[in-house]
Amino acid sequence: MTIRDLTATDNFFLLAGPCVIESEDMAMRIAEKIVSLTTDRNIPYVFKGSYRKANRSRLDSFTGIGDENALRVLRKVRETFNIPVVTDIHSAEEAEMAAEYVDVLQIPAFLCRQTDLLMAAAKTGRIVNIKKGQFLSPQAMKFAAEKVVAEGGEGRVMLTERGTTFGYQDLVVDFRGIPQMKAFGYPVIMDITHSLQQPNQTAGVTGGMPELIETMAKAAIAVGVDGLFIETHEDPTVAKSDGANMLKLDLLEGLLDRLLRIRAAVR
Repeated sequence: MTIRDLTATDNFFLLAGPCVIESEDMAMRIAEKIVSLTTDRNIPYVFKGSYRKANRSRLDSFTGIGDENALRVLRKVRETFNIPVVTDIHSAEEAEMAAEYVDVLQIPAFLCRQTDLLMAAAKTGRIVNIKKGQFLSPQAMKFAAEKVVAEGGEGRVMLTERGTTFGYQDLVVDFRGIPQMKAFGYPVIMDITHSLQQPNQTAGVTGGMPELIETMAKAAIAVGVDGLFIETHEDPTVAKSDGANMLKLDLLEGLLDRLLRIRAAVR
């Protein structure tokens, strides 16, 4: 898969799935549902699932079902539905391992300036999606992208907006950042659900505002974003990670239809 494949239609492309792989059955059900929705609407789709959730607030938080088990699930999704998959990596050593199973390596926001990690991801030949740190300006992401390009990643970089730290327990999205990052020449994705997180809660569990998912997505489409990143779950109330800001899977169909109408009007 290439970036050109994702941008081949007039529609936005979609990265969506559970926050972390909780089980093979769950991942397959979610993938099957979203494949059906996106195929019918000619939306290029990438299944998203972290094989390990390394950044958790509390020591007792769920991190995954084991790296190899989760990566095998991602490969099964990829092969069963003939779709690309994306997962996060957290160290340079993980890049080569994960690249055997997925099409896109995602650099978490907190790690977006880690030179060794970015360059290791580039060396795999996979697409590299760099999430903008909550502490960085959009303009600063040019330098993260240049590290990937310097290791042969020309034409294989995407940038993702996911909000900026606003006080201790909130994020805010400055939509000026989308055209500013697009000016670098890379596709820009809006991470809808993580931008609605409320981090650093005293209970040690991240909060969120899922009621604003549609508002955030509509705004992103209106300003010309290339792709949307949405974490979704059959029942967010029992999700083992990020349930507080996830979209309930049943709501995705209607949301996509409304977003496509905005996309058509903008174009």
